[in-house]
Amino acid sequence: MIRVEDRACRRIIADPVCPYGDLVRVALMEARPAGLQTKQLVAATRLTPYQVARGVRHLRDVGAAEHLTPIIWRRKDGYLFSDEPADWIEYEKKQFRLVLGRLTRLITGTLDPHLARHPDDEWAQLASAQLTGVRATLAQLTK
Repeated sequence: MIRVEDRACRRIIADPVCPYGDLVRVALMEARPAGLQTKQLVAATRLTPYQVARGVRHLRDVGAAEHLTPIIWRRKDGYLFSDEPADWIEYEKKQFRLVLGRLTRLITGTLDPHLARHPDDEWAQLASAQLTGVRATLAQLTK
């Protein structure tokens, strides 16, 4: 196990040289093909839960930039690297469902009442028109 001094990543949250992502990556690679829950990652890396979360975020950013195998999360397995495109698609659909839910709540809880009170408001009409298209796209992506 590698121990990281807390001072190593105090500079900027998006610090590209932050070692937490590397520690999380090594732990997940050692656990392959299984995944690790957050508590298991904390134990394997000797990082705090916050540092593990930062490491996962860093790993996702770096992995995407370097075209590495995506890191996914499943309730039963935790975080893992999967070589199966079906796993990636399942994870992506779940993420789109989350975004669709947030967008739907924004539309029904804020934008629709705005339009009901001020139907001639150009901003609300523009936002409604644009978000209706985004909502339809997200709904298709979740199928």
